[in-house]
Amino acid sequence: MKRTAVMSVILAAASLAVAQTAQQPQPPNKSSQQPSAPGAAQSGTPTPTGKLPPQAKTQAEFDAYQAALKSANDPAAIEKAADDFAAKFPDSELRVLLYRVAMHAEQSANNAEKMSETAQKILKIDPDDPEALIGAAEVIAERTRDTDLDKDQRYAEAQKDAQRALQTIDTDAAIPAGTPQERIDAYKGFLRSSAYSILGTIAFNQKNYAQAEEQFRKSIDAYPAQPDPVVVLRLAIALDNQGKYPDALKEANRAVDLTQENTTAGTLARRERDRLVQLTGGSPAPGPKPSSGAMQNPNPSPH
Repeated sequence: MKRTAVMSVILAAASLAVAQTAQQPQPPNKSSQQPSAPGAAQSGTPTPTGKLPPQAKTQAEFDAYQAALKSANDPAAIEKAADDFAAKFPDSELRVLLYRVAMHAEQSANNAEKMSETAQKILKIDPDDPEALIGAAEVIAERTRDTDLDKDQRYAEAQKDAQRALQTIDTDAAIPAGTPQERIDAYKGFLRSSAYSILGTIAFNQKNYAQAEEQFRKSIDAYPAQPDPVVVLRLAIALDNQGKYPDALKEANRAVDLTQENTTAGTLARRERDRLVQLTGGSPAPGPKPSSGAMQNPNPSPH
C-alpha cells in the first residue's frame, strides 16, 4: 500500500494526527448558521493559506459528525458511518473529513481495495483533495505488477494523481488560522514526501533508476525528520543499478540504521549493504544486482 503494508500504518498515523489537529471542524456559527467567509481569520491569528477547514452548518450535523468519529478505529464501521453521514447530510463539508479518517483506517488495516474506493469517494466530492489524490496513487503504485496488461495506464493514472497532489498541497489543504507554522510545515512536508515517493516507486518499478533516484531524494528531503526506510532502501538499490556503488552503500547503511534485523525491510537492507561492501571492497564474487521486483511490495516492520 503506502510503499509497504506496515509502513503505511506508521506514516498514515502521522499524517492523520497532523490532519486531525490542523483540520478540526468547528461547531456551527450560532449567529449565522453559515461557514466563515473565504479568507476570514480570527483577530490576532495568522490568515490560513489554502481552503478554510470544513464547518458544520447545523448543530445536528456537527453532533452526527462527532458520533461517527467514535468508530474511527474500526475500518468497516467508520466507512459505514461516513456513508450514513453522507446520505443524511449530502451537502455537508464534513463528509470529506469522515471519509479521510476511513481512508487512513483502511490503509492501516492494509486493505488496499477499500482504501482506493474511499479515496475515490473523497475525490468525487473534492477532486483536488491532496490526501485522497495521494491515497489513490499509493494503491496503484504499490499494487501494480509487471504482469498487469494495463500497467502503463495504471502508472500514468498514479503519476497524474501524485503530480496533482503536489500542485494542490498549498492550495487545497484546509488549515485553520492559528495553526502553528511547524505543524503546517510538517503536514505539508509529509504529503510532499508521500507524493514524491509514489513517483519514485513508479520509476523504480519501470526500471528508470535515474528518475527513481531523483524522486526518492526529493521524498527524503521533503520530510527529513522521519525518512521512510523503504524509500531509503529503494534509493540504495536505484543507485546500485546505476553503478553508483559508494553512494548506494551510504544509503544502504542508512536503511540498515532505520530498520530492525528481523523485518523484511531490515533483511533486504542488510543484504544490500553486504553486497555493496563486498563489491566496493574488491571481493571476487559479489552477488547479482538486486531486482526492482524484490522491493515492489515488501512488508517491513521497522519499529
